[in-house]
Amino acid sequence: MAFENYNSQRFIYLADDDSDDREFFADALSEIERDVILKQAPDGMHLMESLLTLSREELPEFIFLDINMPRKTGFECLEEIRSLDGGLRDVIIVILSTSSDPDNIQKAMDMGATFYAVKPSCFERLKSLLEEVLSMNLVGAGEGNKKFLLV
Repeated sequence: MAFENYNSQRFIYLADDDSDDREFFADALSEIERDVILKQAPDGMHLMESLLTLSREELPEFIFLDINMPRKTGFECLEEIRSLDGGLRDVIIVILSTSSDPDNIQKAMDMGATFYAVKPSCFERLKSLLEEVLSMNLVGAGEGNKKFLLV
């Protein structure tokens, strides 16, 4: 994983246009993982602007993307990230959406998402999802070894 090679600090990015969902995510994450720096973006455009200015030491371990966002969708961000050169293209990307549409799941898989999860409506289920994703041994989670979660 990118962060292990350069820095002991864990960085996680979340792009979601719903401020309540961002706060819900941040609260759940803070209860299970206190040593993480969470960076939040209100849309895909802000996310990409932030990601493209990072040093190698600041590469995130995970990027959580909502699909439906203004200015740039989660799918557009996923496509852009996977087309980049360098360490950012190998970051673990979790699509975190309210959609359980099989077409969206297949599209995410085809585009290179590491995981797809339906946003839990319950705080405890979100904490459980985050604990599961953050604790997985994701070495080798690249092409051919993708795992998809549905909550």
